[in-house]
Amino acid sequence: MSESLDTDRLEREVKSMYQDVAESADAEFHFETGRELAERLGYDPDTLTYVPDEAIDSFAGVGYYFEMAELEPREDVLDLGSGSGMDAFYAAMAVTETGSVTGMDMTPEQVEKANDLAAANGFHNVSFRQGYIEDLPFEDDSFDAVISNGVINLSAEKDRVFEEAHRVLRPGGRLALSDIISEQQLPESIKADADLWAACIGGAEQVDSYTSLIEAAGFDLTAVRENTEYEFISDQAANACQKYGVKSISVSAQKND
Repeated sequence: MSESLDTDRLEREVKSMYQDVAESADAEFHFETGRELAERLGYDPDTLTYVPDEAIDSFAGVGYYFEMAELEPREDVLDLGSGSGMDAFYAAMAVTETGSVTGMDMTPEQVEKANDLAAANGFHNVSFRQGYIEDLPFEDDSFDAVISNGVINLSAEKDRVFEEAHRVLRPGGRLALSDIISEQQLPESIKADADLWAACIGGAEQVDSYTSLIEAAGFDLTAVRENTEYEFISDQAANACQKYGVKSISVSAQKND
């Protein structure tokens, strides 16, 4: 990561932006939120009827990866950067009450909102914890699947995120995620812009480098797919996308050891 990026300021910017997402879903961001976005990306409308509306309203994902995740009943799932919980609740419909879903997020307002929604809507097998995806508070071999949506690009230590995901997965476990990458190396002016980083632009890794980080953590890549239905909506973000090939992909990988 660029030495000119103030990581403390980055954390403040990201927390502030996603506090706003949690508390005011109809505010204006660089990116879309809500049900219309989710359905366009590929989420099943019938399954979404069981997901709390407030979680859907705050959804800020960048793709759909659940067909890659192949979640089954009785499985334990970890959602990295779980936000207000939409993907966690959606995953819970696949693992059923015989499985479990745990969400991790560094934004207190998101964690509080998601836990309140779980309790109010009878999701007894879904829980959320505040913490950092670079330093997971879980034992080795704790989960069958790790999922994430539009979050890992926000991390200044992506290698640590993938290493931690690998560590907490059981042998044969799957990683399935959607995220923002770039086709070209981003200039320092963008990489050092905390606002663009928080908007999922500045932290976008070149796609080859991104997949190499996953493999370096010990995973075998199984699929990489572009999410053509996703686009940024602010002029600033859209211009960066057009100039540097910033776009959304979905990736799946497996832990085989």
